[in-house]
Amino acid sequence: MKECETIEFKKSLSELKEGLVSIVAILNKHGSGELWFGVRNDGVSVGLDATTKTLRDVSQAISAHIEPRIFPHVTLESCARELENLILSRNSERLRWDNKVCAVSIGDLDKAGIRRFIARAGLVWDTPTNALEKLGLLHAGKLVNAAPLFFARKAPLQLRCAVFLTTESSTIIDRHDFDGNILELIEEAQRYILKNIHIGMRVKGLYREDVPEISVDALREAIINAFCHRDYRDPDYVHVAIFKDRVEIRNPGRLFGSLTLDDLRKGYVSQRRNPLIADLFRRIEMVEAWGRGMPLIIKNAPDVVFREIGNLFIVSFNRPSYADESGRGDASSSGKEVPVRGFLKESSGKKVSEEGSGKKVRERRFGKDSGKTGHQILDFLSQQPEMTVPELAGRLGLTTRAIEKQIAKLRDAKLLLRTGGRKIGRWEVQK
Repeated sequence: MKECETIEFKKSLSELKEGLVSIVAILNKHGSGELWFGVRNDGVSVGLDATTKTLRDVSQAISAHIEPRIFPHVTLESCARELENLILSRNSERLRWDNKVCAVSIGDLDKAGIRRFIARAGLVWDTPTNALEKLGLLHAGKLVNAAPLFFARKAPLQLRCAVFLTTESSTIIDRHDFDGNILELIEEAQRYILKNIHIGMRVKGLYREDVPEISVDALREAIINAFCHRDYRDPDYVHVAIFKDRVEIRNPGRLFGSLTLDDLRKGYVSQRRNPLIADLFRRIEMVEAWGRGMPLIIKNAPDVVFREIGNLFIVSFNRPSYADESGRGDASSSGKEVPVRGFLKESSGKKVSEEGSGKKVRERRFGKDSGKTGHQILDFLSQQPEMTVPELAGRLGLTTRAIEKQIAKLRDAKLLLRTGGRKIGRWEVQK
């Protein structure tokens, strides 16, 4: 290996200051580069006496003295002459993808969306430009890439979801692509999963409480991580794949920096590929700055599996209902009720008709001749009471007018009640 326009050698850490000057020049011209300590200018390795603390000191020095800030990947390497502890700093791009200037203008953004975000973040609103400045979404007066992800009027992202018949991807029984901004697609991904997995039940006091077979907290954290830490240079999409035995959330981009799959289970560790995007999520309390996402997933879904295949990072959640149906273990023995063909199984093994034969009650009050659409609407709204008419239309493949007619019939039959306002209200399915 020789020095070149993107690789710089320094004999010892006493040359750290000169190394910083060199790497700034490399970043300004090429966007990324490598700085090696413990190597002479002629490429001969002389080694260093370095520890993990030395790594942190070098990383902090690079991050603290270069603007715009970069987040270097610093590692210890062994040289060919058995002189250990060379330090290699593979510097991140000077301008990461999320804070590079883009071609979108402020006029292309949804001002109402910006205003809602500012309110949610607890900031004071004045003008769209000042709001974007506060959020760090302007560079030299121009928008950066993270801005349209959150606020573009025209949907900037796509989410691909599918349900498969078996444990393999050979047969698709449902597929839906969603377009929207990053916050909308997080909600769509969660709704799609909850719509297509089993929902159990437990009694809490005098009331029934729905219990999805996979922790909602774990699912949501995995979905947020997929959008927050994905590699946006890769044109692929975030995917949700629902199999008979598992749910997978896949995002382009393997683990960032020096993180490994083993590191994910060790504790509160985090290396951010998109710090600006992560900071925007933190402002609205969707993520924290302390790397608590993976521990939260593991706590709520201990059997979660993390994998890397090709350029994809995959989070896989087991479905207890499959284990129960296939005889691989009684999921109800863990205290979690699992739906079996329209019933809820209690720990005693007895089958209890869900909601006291609720479907027959609906048929008596709503009528059999209405078809299954009304029942499907009630099923959706019992699980997701905040769903809108357009969302229901999209799920069922009908027009909004057809959905409105069905809802009117359900309300007349006293099976459905609307509470709250038009924008923040919710549906209540009547028993």
